[in-house]
Amino acid sequence: QAQVMESGGGLVQEGGSLRLSCAASGISAFGYSLYCMGWFRQAPGKEREAVAVIASDGTTDNADSVKGRFTISRDNAKHTLYLQMNSLKPEDTAMYYCAARTSRVVTLAASDYTYWGQGTQVTVYS
Repeated sequence: QAQVMESGGGLVQEGGSLRLSCAASGISAFGYSLYCMGWFRQAPGKEREAVAVIASDGTTDNADSVKGRFTISRDNAKHTLYLQMNSLKPEDTAMYYCAARTSRVVTLAASDYTYWGQGTQVTVYS
């Protein structure tokens, strides 16, 4: 059974940066290299939304709200997913979730992802 666990959240001032990590376990090296991985977030009172996703071949897709500020990347050898967040804004405040999809195809639809972490909180203050 695959599991993913996020880390790296915290409290940061507007304009600052944070780097989130997501470690996957219970997946073979070959299997992980085939998975599409993604970052999603959910703010209080709002629906969960996609932030950025990355396919096994490095193809990415980002939400318009984070383009130019957030960068998703992955290290298949370490079974780890990253999200570099720069120029953070108060509206980026949310619980950030890592998710894995047993497919090579990139999609921003949360319903297409099978494995989810418990989340890491990001709070941006002005």
